Amino acid sequence: MVKRSRGSPRALARSATRARAFEHLVDRALGSIPDPYRQAMHEVAVIVEDEPSPDQLRENGIEDGDTMYGLYEGVPRTDYGADWAASPNRITLFRLPLQEDFPDPRDLQAEVRLTVLHELAHHLGIDDDRLDELGAS
Repeated sequence: MVKRSRGSPRALARSATRARAFEHLVDRALGSIPDPYRQAMHEVAVIVEDEPSPDQLRENGIEDGDTMYGLYEGVPRTDYGADWAASPNRITLFRLPLQEDFPDPRDLQAEVRLTVLHELAHHLGIDDDRLDELGAS
């Protein structure tokens, strides 16, 4: 049996265009990070995925029907031996939940930037409670 792509060529092209536009927003958000925090981004891979996996949702205590926009995985810089970590630090941004919840392009751009900064804060050793105190969550 021949395997075919799902969706019409037009829909696939539209999806690819939206994915490229989203990646451009991520690039803009990364470019807007001021020094010295920008230097910390050299220690982190930034990845765009369509949506979080069921394992990622479960491991982060996300209930059914909820989702997340980003995820930091790694060893924060503030932890002893962070430079000896066996796996690379990474920030994953989840495109589809962000695009769905923020259909206005300006709102999406602002939320992508906020999500990047939120996940970078985790890399820098700032937890969610402290981000809440700072009004940055």
